[in-house]
Amino acid sequence: MIVPERTPRLHSPRAVLRPFRPEDVDGRVRCGKDPEIVRMFGGSPDFREPVPMPLEDATAWYEAVSTDSNPLHWAIEFEGEFIGTARLHGLDATDRRARYAVGLLDSRRLGIGLGTEVTQAVLRYGFGELRLHRIDLRVLAYNTRAIRCYLRCGFVQEGLEREAAYVDARWHDDVIMGVLEHEASTL
Repeated sequence: MIVPERTPRLHSPRAVLRPFRPEDVDGRVRCGKDPEIVRMFGGSPDFREPVPMPLEDATAWYEAVSTDSNPLHWAIEFEGEFIGTARLHGLDATDRRARYAVGLLDSRRLGIGLGTEVTQAVLRYGFGELRLHRIDLRVLAYNTRAIRCYLRCGFVQEGLEREAAYVDARWHDDVIMGVLEHEASTL
């Protein structure tokens, strides 16, 4: 497994996965903070309606993602706008495995199949170029939209980590899912 030194560009039918760039700060401000999205990531928002993302928060976010040494951390661009991130992390060269995470931050872009397209593009790259054997993830059990996406992409539910996340003053389970290289051959 040879990990690239620079973030490679990936393409899905409608989205581009690319390195982060300074104008993504404006994109992150535009996406704002949506309470539904915050919950799906495991946060407990103290607001009920979408709120703007302050420029200073978006700038701090950009500083964190742009200095991330992981070359497999992508900005997701749709119709010329930043809308989220995807990444493979926790790479293990001996076992040829990695963990996957994706987050669409623009609530206007949820439910139109972009998560599936992005996930398929990352899986093609992970199994094709990186020659991984396994890619896995964890997702909150109540995040049914994401679970449906992962199932469409070939992930299999492998287990449940009970009461793994404390969200909105309640304990919630994490679903553990994985896909193997031979299961993803149809991507």
